[in-house]
Amino acid sequence: MATTTQNLPVPSRPSGPVARQSVITDKPLGQDHVTTTKPVSTIVPYGRSSDIRRDRQLYSDESVLTKQIESTNATDAEELNVRPVLSVVEDILRLAKPSTFDITTHEIKTIEDQKITTTHHHSTDDKIALASQHNGRIFHNLGSDHDSEILKILAYHINRIYSEIISKCTGGGESHAVTMDLLRALSDYAWDAKVVISLAAFSIIYGEFWLVEQLHTKNSLARNIAALKDLPGILAHPEELRKKIEGVLELLTVVLKVTRCIVEFKELPSQYISRQSPEIMVATAHIPTGVYWVMRSLLVCASTILNLVGTGYEHISSTAESWEILNLAHKLSVILEHLESQLKICKDLIEKKKMHDKYNDIVGLMEAVHIDNIPVLKALISSKENLKPLYDGTKRTHEPLEVLRLKYVLLLITDLDVPIEEIHVLHMIYSQTVNRHEYEVLWLPIVDPTTPLTQFQESTFITLRNSMPWYSTDHPSLVDPVAIRYIREHWKFVHMPILVVLNPQGKPSNLDALPMMWIWGSSGFDFTRYREITLWQGSVWNMELLADNTDHRIPEWMKLERVICLYGGEDIEWIRRFTRLAKSVSEALRVPLEMLYVGKRNPKEKVRRCHEVIQHENLSHFFPIQDYSDYVWYFWVRLWSMWSSKKQIGMSIETDPIMQQIMDLLTFDSSEQGWAVFSRGNYEITKGNGDKVIQVLENNAQWADRVDHPNRFVEVLDEELRGVHPEHHCHRLILPGHAWGIPEKVSCSECGKFMDRFVMYRCCDE
Repeated sequence: MATTTQNLPVPSRPSGPVARQSVITDKPLGQDHVTTTKPVSTIVPYGRSSDIRRDRQLYSDESVLTKQIESTNATDAEELNVRPVLSVVEDILRLAKPSTFDITTHEIKTIEDQKITTTHHHSTDDKIALASQHNGRIFHNLGSDHDSEILKILAYHINRIYSEIISKCTGGGESHAVTMDLLRALSDYAWDAKVVISLAAFSIIYGEFWLVEQLHTKNSLARNIAALKDLPGILAHPEELRKKIEGVLELLTVVLKVTRCIVEFKELPSQYISRQSPEIMVATAHIPTGVYWVMRSLLVCASTILNLVGTGYEHISSTAESWEILNLAHKLSVILEHLESQLKICKDLIEKKKMHDKYNDIVGLMEAVHIDNIPVLKALISSKENLKPLYDGTKRTHEPLEVLRLKYVLLLITDLDVPIEEIHVLHMIYSQTVNRHEYEVLWLPIVDPTTPLTQFQESTFITLRNSMPWYSTDHPSLVDPVAIRYIREHWKFVHMPILVVLNPQGKPSNLDALPMMWIWGSSGFDFTRYREITLWQGSVWNMELLADNTDHRIPEWMKLERVICLYGGEDIEWIRRFTRLAKSVSEALRVPLEMLYVGKRNPKEKVRRCHEVIQHENLSHFFPIQDYSDYVWYFWVRLWSMWSSKKQIGMSIETDPIMQQIMDLLTFDSSEQGWAVFSRGNYEITKGNGDKVIQVLENNAQWADRVDHPNRFVEVLDEELRGVHPEHHCHRLILPGHAWGIPEKVSCSECGKFMDRFVMYRCCDE
């Protein structure tokens, strides 16, 4: 059978101006006129001068535009959870990228909900990937059946808007009017749903385009579709296409951020912030306008993508849309800045209320009765994302909180500026076997939870943690910020370390057991106030109380009933004179004398040099040079601990003889001269400042005959020291600013009068 062929006119490729005409034709098919141009997207660019004049007139008063936008919204708009849809859209935009060429733009400094700093340039598809992250993750999958159901519910409406966008873009129209038509089509939905449905509809157009582009070289179906869309012709000009796509993606990045802000406002928990609160009202007043400009931007992006199909190089190289895209990106950036600012205000307010509620929960938790200590430990240490938040310093392993269940837990609370001597001495005490199996120590490092740790702080923490044989949190950030507030307000932690004791049920039984630990070590267990009072009731002022645990030689000397002399100060000439004189007198009286230099509180370079001279000249016993600061620190911290402990149980200088003795030694140490304490074993004990001791020893001929036995030496020496009353004296007592229970009145150890009180600031850099 013969066939006949009808000759059809060959359409010419549209030129640049024809491709961008507002109206192609309004005659129906079948009439005598046949268009010879492809009906390209005809959303009128915002950049045209006529459009600009119209917009300036329409939007000279922003309230006019706002009223028009709000008038499209139904009063009973449907509220939906659109987060599942948004997550799918974000994935589409992340995955939709060219396969045949790279797209690079300027680096991104900040992305929603996270700080990203880099010295490298990111690809534009990385921009979309980063912008589509929420709370540090990318949505790859739907999370639940509920999420899938939402997608099913909205699928019809999304595809209806998808068709509307294509129809409006190809049918011609002015940007504002088309945007208003879409808003009216979505009038039954809340503002967050409007913007997400529109974005989802656009993502189908966007995703379809790039899906064909990605598969056209390896899939026959995609190759044929690409041929009909003239994609090979478009891809023949990669540089021009790159510029066009970069502009679209820059705008889409801002669109995503604005959309997420709008959705996040909807998701703010109503139990913490009312929809009628001023903070919410200020933000929501701008959300309709934000939705309008997002939808208008999506129309321009869709128009740009649709115009790439079959229009060739001439359209790719046109600049009208690029100018419009830049203007829209700027407009949305201004809106985004405002929304982000208000969102931060709302989130800060919510976080403040959450913290307040959580703080009250911790307060109630600490006062409640528990079966074990785990609830309290969980309130102090955040372990939701870390099932093993503890670090065992002995085993070098990570452990769960359960290893501390039903144990006495001693919470060592410090900042990162903790004296290393403190760690060394506590390590020594911790290693004692007495009662060690009854308790565990847990280090809680306290830092500012609002500021990220610096590299130096991270390094300092690791060094400190690795020097501790007990448990510690694996990182300072695991100490709950609300717990830090509780620790500061209820346990009165400021800077100086404290040791809070939790009993096996998690009840705080002592808010600072460090004084007990320094004085009695593990023998102070269970570190309760009752135990502290009991230990003091059995204590007297003697060498055992003063220095028993300070040096391993002292207990041996006490057992042999030798005369023990502890002396201090940093005047090396006085030290030479005193030690030689004391040795001479003791040898003459056949008194077995052991002298030990204990330095000065807050030992510095002078004390170190004194140690070296004492060792080199063999003036007396001394602490090991390599660890001298630990021993000196320990001696003086025990004295301060005795002071603090006595004050905590209600003792005073006027009524407690031990406190009077402690005060005298602290006064000696505050002076510029030396001092000495003499004790026969653990029996008679006496003391004196530098001048008085030297004077009595030099006058030994006047009292030596009364020392008829070595055991009488300290007794006679005490009588002589008490009998010396200098014509003039100037004693001072320097108490640290953090000292607990600073007394209002202090009596002079020399004359008994009340000392004058001053405030002193000192910077002593040797």
